[in-house]
Amino acid sequence: MKEKRFYAAMYLRLSRDDEDRDGLTKSESNSIGSQRELIKSFLREQPDIELYDIYVDDGFSGSNFDRPEFKRMIGDIEAGRVNCVVVKDLSRFGRDYIESGRYIQKTFPALGVRFIALTDHFDSISADTGESNIVLPVKNFINDSYCRDISIKVKSQLEAKRKNGECIAAFAVYGYKKSDEDKNRLVVDEYAAENVRRIFAWKMEGMAISAIAEKLNGLGILSPKEYKKSMGLSYNGGFSGTGRSRWGNATIKRILTNQVYLGHMVQGKTEKINYKVKKQTKKPEGEWVKVENTHEAILSADDFEVVQCLLKADGRKSPVSGKPSPFMGILFCGDCGEQMVRRTVHYKDTSKIYYICSTKNRGEGCSRHSIEENTLKEIVCQSIRKFANSFLKEKELFDHALQYEINFDSVARYDKEIERLKKEQDKYYSLCSGLYEDLRTGIITKEEFERLHSGFSQKGKELESAMLKQEQLIKSMFKKGVLSAGRLKTFQDCAELKEIDRRTLSSLVKRICVYEHKQVEIEFHFMDTFAVTADIGRRILADRTERSA
Repeated sequence: MKEKRFYAAMYLRLSRDDEDRDGLTKSESNSIGSQRELIKSFLREQPDIELYDIYVDDGFSGSNFDRPEFKRMIGDIEAGRVNCVVVKDLSRFGRDYIESGRYIQKTFPALGVRFIALTDHFDSISADTGESNIVLPVKNFINDSYCRDISIKVKSQLEAKRKNGECIAAFAVYGYKKSDEDKNRLVVDEYAAENVRRIFAWKMEGMAISAIAEKLNGLGILSPKEYKKSMGLSYNGGFSGTGRSRWGNATIKRILTNQVYLGHMVQGKTEKINYKVKKQTKKPEGEWVKVENTHEAILSADDFEVVQCLLKADGRKSPVSGKPSPFMGILFCGDCGEQMVRRTVHYKDTSKIYYICSTKNRGEGCSRHSIEENTLKEIVCQSIRKFANSFLKEKELFDHALQYEINFDSVARYDKEIERLKKEQDKYYSLCSGLYEDLRTGIITKEEFERLHSGFSQKGKELESAMLKQEQLIKSMFKKGVLSAGRLKTFQDCAELKEIDRRTLSSLVKRICVYEHKQVEIEFHFMDTFAVTADIGRRILADRTERSA
């Protein structure tokens, strides 16, 4: 009887996770070269086995079988070109307990494939029932457990780096580059950073996201992906396609909403389902890891806040002038809350621009709330001048008052809002205490007690959160000043403002509501800061005046 001949696939694999116990260097015994020499030495002594091809997956995890060379090997097996697989040990073949067992105990026997794991002393031809059904599954289970343990260790190490504010991404976000001295720290890339500033400036001027992308492409500015490639980085984004990558709406939106440009490191937005599945799932924003002031900021917090408000509204340009309306994204109907739309009314040789409610314009109810653009500009211009002058006066008063105070706590105690919130919180906690007596005397039932106690406690926690937020605002004002240098200049320029421009408007005004009879309500940015500035400054000086009297 003619002896069966085997055509062998030499399968070699090395993962980034295959480390020595000290976690620093690759284990030499698991190196691709060592695996190759061990298997070649074995094959030279096997007269019935002929090497068909070598399949090498270098840098691929054993936790799954989505590996290019492994797939090529399976293709050759299914084509009948290979009927024997030789590996150094079972862990080189794979560390997934279920999938490894399925291949070795079901798929390969069904295809007539011999499987040999050298250092585990396993050969499917000579293995008895105990080895195949007991020893092999146990060893695969141990390999699977090793992979899980490595995954847990790596995950905890990465989480520690995130909480420490270290950048663990393979590539720096557009606008930054990785420091030559510390690869986990970001430094500003001036060329890309200037493009980021232009993107924010254009948005503040009223440009739509699509218009910004179109302008960047028209100027020939490389997209983030192409820019990284031009810098010699082996970068591939999440989207693949043919040809050169261009600026798109999604890219612009990611830049406009990324807090990294404020100098904060925000990571951990996604996570793997588990160590066996590569697919990433999005995490809720409350679970992101955010560490503030880890690197130099590209933008001011004021400009970033303004843009976040503008992103909530439309930014289309006028089909006639080709420019966005100066009020686009911030002008709303005071009754229905919808945006106002710009309409041009022609009469003989003249034309006037009006804003009307978009709900009425669609014929869906509400009323026109019509107001002429020039009238609106004059109202808003006067309001901005008044707001700017008032803020500058209160800032001067606040700065003068701070000369008497030496720390944050002494300043915070003058804040009327914190005082109000504290009294409100004390009231709810007092109600919680009273519930115990009401329950004891039978005024309320146990169910009523639990419902009311839960409600009062929750309200107390909400007030606690509000106080912390107010304290943070005061602390920021105390340490950094009421206004940044850039914002102070804007206020000083607006004190004598003659004509409205889009940049000034979006920098200071958050929302304009128009009611019937040309009644206008304006909500400014920094109103919280203004209120605190006015209240604390006056109360400190009044207290000092009273003490000196």
